[in-house]
Amino acid sequence: MTNIFVGNLSYQTNQDELQAAFGAFGAVERVSIITDRDTGQPRGFAFVEMANPSEATSAIAGLNGTELNGRALNVNEARPREDRGAHSGNGGGFGRKRREPRW
Repeated sequence: MTNIFVGNLSYQTNQDELQAAFGAFGAVERVSIITDRDTGQPRGFAFVEMANPSEATSAIAGLNGTELNGRALNVNEARPREDRGAHSGNGGGFGRKRREPRW
């Protein structure tokens, strides 16, 4: 199974359109358009899963840079999601003490 990242999507692009675009290169297992958790609006990217690796490679090569709904697609093989851990990022307020202002 090959997981493909599709970026720079128009917010109007739907699953059927992505299914059709990638389906021209082979069997598409699943299309997932990522939406904002709070608003439900599309975030401008999606993931497409294809079972056949050679078909997925052809789809990546054939669709990267092509236009869909007025936007040039950014298509590549998805990287595994990084494990962020419980306390990553800017420290979440741990460690450094906040200084009080001197009046």
